[in-house]
Amino acid sequence: MARIVHFELNVKDIRKAIKFYEKVFGWKFEKWDGPMDYWLIMTGDENEQGIDGGLGGEEENFPSVVNTVDVDDVEAVVKKAEANGGTVLRPKHAVPGIGWLAYIQDSEGIVTGVMQEDPSAK
Repeated sequence: MARIVHFELNVKDIRKAIKFYEKVFGWKFEKWDGPMDYWLIMTGDENEQGIDGGLGGEEENFPSVVNTVDVDDVEAVVKKAEANGGTVLRPKHAVPGIGWLAYIQDSEGIVTGVMQEDPSAK
């Protein structure tokens, strides 16, 4: 069974949002070393229950919150989504050193990321 392993907050003002979440929840932020302005969110200690996330700029067709589900095969899940009334917002693409990611939208408009772990992804 696929589980939610990551969440994303897509915001208009990254610096303002970071300040808000640091002060309200005590979350910690670390700039991602990737090709876009993206910040990793640490919501607690590694040994505590919960998931961590990411924060980036607002994107067209993407809601303010997106959950990402860990899957064994991104392409297979994308095909299942399309066969069941979903659409692909962003096809499979590499997240360097992490894995493969695609974004799908269900029949009700909810956007979900599907991530296949693969540290060799480029």
